[in-house]
Amino acid sequence: MGKLVILKLGEGNFDRGFSVILQIGAEGKQSSTEITGKLPPAPEIPQQYESWQSTYRRLGLGLRLEAPAAQVTNLSIFQDCHNAAQALSDSMNRWLNSEVFRPVKETFLKKLKPSDKIRLILQTEDWQLRRLPWHLWELFTEDYTQVEIGLSASKYDLAEKRSPKIKNNKIRILAILGNSAGIDIQKDRALLEQIPSAEIHFLVEPKRQELTEQLWEQGWDFLFFAGHSSSQAESEKGFLYINPTDRISIGELKDALRKAIKRDLKLAIFNSCDGLGLAHELAELHIPQIIVMREPVPDKVAQVFLNYFLKAFSGEESLYLAVREARERLKDLEDEFPCASWLPIICQNPAEVPLSWQELLKTSDNKSDDKQSLGSSHKTKRKVKVVSVLAASVLTTGLVIVVRWLGILQPFELWAFDQLMRLRPDEPQDSRLLIITIDDKDIQYQNQKGMKMQGSLSDRALIEILTKLAQYKPQTIGLDIYRDGNPELVDLPVRMQQNASLFAVCKVSDPESDIPGFPAPKGIPLERQGFSDVVVDDDDVLRRQLLHLSPHPASPCRTKYALSLQLAMHYLAKKGIQPQVTPDGYLKFGNISLNPLEIRTGGYQKVDAWGYQVLLNYRSYRSPQNIAPQISLREFLTGEIDPNAVKDRIVLIGVTAPSAGDYWSTPYGAGLNQKIPGVIIQAQMVSQIVSAALNNRSLIWVWPLWGESLWIWGWSLVGGILSLNFPRQRYQVLAGSAALGTLFLICLSIFTQAGWIPLVPAALALVGTGAVTLAYMAAQNKQK
Repeated sequence: MGKLVILKLGEGNFDRGFSVILQIGAEGKQSSTEITGKLPPAPEIPQQYESWQSTYRRLGLGLRLEAPAAQVTNLSIFQDCHNAAQALSDSMNRWLNSEVFRPVKETFLKKLKPSDKIRLILQTEDWQLRRLPWHLWELFTEDYTQVEIGLSASKYDLAEKRSPKIKNNKIRILAILGNSAGIDIQKDRALLEQIPSAEIHFLVEPKRQELTEQLWEQGWDFLFFAGHSSSQAESEKGFLYINPTDRISIGELKDALRKAIKRDLKLAIFNSCDGLGLAHELAELHIPQIIVMREPVPDKVAQVFLNYFLKAFSGEESLYLAVREARERLKDLEDEFPCASWLPIICQNPAEVPLSWQELLKTSDNKSDDKQSLGSSHKTKRKVKVVSVLAASVLTTGLVIVVRWLGILQPFELWAFDQLMRLRPDEPQDSRLLIITIDDKDIQYQNQKGMKMQGSLSDRALIEILTKLAQYKPQTIGLDIYRDGNPELVDLPVRMQQNASLFAVCKVSDPESDIPGFPAPKGIPLERQGFSDVVVDDDDVLRRQLLHLSPHPASPCRTKYALSLQLAMHYLAKKGIQPQVTPDGYLKFGNISLNPLEIRTGGYQKVDAWGYQVLLNYRSYRSPQNIAPQISLREFLTGEIDPNAVKDRIVLIGVTAPSAGDYWSTPYGAGLNQKIPGVIIQAQMVSQIVSAALNNRSLIWVWPLWGESLWIWGWSLVGGILSLNFPRQRYQVLAGSAALGTLFLICLSIFTQAGWIPLVPAALALVGTGAVTLAYMAAQNKQK
């Protein structure tokens, strides 16, 4: 894709300097870079330009000016012209390489590569700035060889247009051959007649009425003029000498030209002298592009430029690069015609994007009357293509669903699940919970106090915790620490048995996997025990919550309920919410039913759904580890505690010391610094149930199989439709990227509401159907 650079020269003059704004962006898009700067005073430049202009005009050389001039043969004037041109070029480069302009220049160099195809539009109202040979900047002559400059006024607009009625498939050109006294414009005519795919109407030395009638009544793509012309610098007006006796200004033709522009006139070429005044007046009519000669032009130079420009433009070059190529070919004439390559210049309406020759032909094809005669054929072909897209979408969708059913896509869907989980917005902490953590410093603290350790928590520390908690009256207490052994303090089991709010963890054994179990601490009755067992996926990531199981008869842990469920049920019972069982056998709290995971649920297509499992809807506040307020054991035992931080809460006691090894991978990460302690996992699970019952916070839900299948098929159709309507590769990539981005945003938006809908299968169906459709169309075109 080409680049568009706009250099705005605003307030100022050559005595005070000029303000500068540089904008850089991709062709056809809004500028992505903008920088302001300044050009310093340079009063010598206008003087040097006038010196060069005076010398240049003294050469004569068969110029297409308003009256033929006698040719000058004095070699000293040739040398004077070369010297004046070099002096002007040197001054301009010193000016453009000045220190105050350096930030603008460096931005240009940083954002653009020498290989880029660049349209540079110089936007200014200053007449002297427009006349300068900006192409001489050494940046464009040495490194950036695919840059061409166009002039623009500061004020512009997109002209109102309507589609013209074109009766053939050719580019229509209105060629005005004006006053030819002293010059040969028949060569111009011959060059025009060689243009491929063009219909040319010649007006030879027309009267004003004849010219305006053609502009009013017909639709033209190009307007061409050859003959004598001139401009007045003071009034910025331009004049065309259309016949030996009549001179006409652009202002006198403005109504007819406005009509022609409305009929989609795209380009005006004035292969005549001193055309900047013509361009200035035409710019006010918002014509898209104009090519003029900035100074009087020798006859041969005008013809050579026209020849090379038409060959390049009707070939494969863009309008700007065709002008550059033709202008540079004029350097071969500069021994005979000094500064010939300075003369051609593009005047551009920035609201318009130049069309290539091929695009102009395509536009004409679309507007031709052949469209009606071929309408029936196009409709038939369209129907065939639509049927092909439907067939391709059904086949692709079926294939994706089968591959998904076999479980092949499950790892990719779980990866996508994790990405969506991480991108969800933060939620507030669950203030109904308080977590008392035990880290390595807390273990050292107990040792320093001479407490006899039993794992990570001594009996004395546990007694102190329970005693202090009793003062603040929490609603429920969960001890997420294994304590398999005889207590040091004989009264501890009694204290634990008498505390009806205390629940403790145990672990169910699995003889088939040689996993030993752990009993609950002595003194905790069966009804206040909860297992800590969890289920992880093949990648060791914890995405599911196990609520109920049937323990092995020989297991030391004999409870059927998870610790998280026990804590939640006890807390909710105090709030007047009792668990219920639906007719389907599902557990229900209030209005929320905890639907168990099945072997095929969402992205899970081959999962061991033993026991009673639900998807775990993590709560994250900056991190999932911050689900609830936390306090260390030593802070809790030695510090002053705000009673409101404990009263009526669910208090979880657990180990966070890395040495304990109780860390788990979650959708938020599996690295050493991303794993989450088991007590935090228990807090996540408790919070999920309590938040669902009290706040209607959604559990993760999925669509039924038929709903997911329709969703996948819908995106499959989108892929086929895009391929059908965007046959060009670059547009296919853009359209496909936009569709995939939209799919992702929809899935993310629904996931923020706890809905897990197919992302990876839909993306595969979209891309797959698009590829199949393109392959089919390519095969059809090859047959033709």
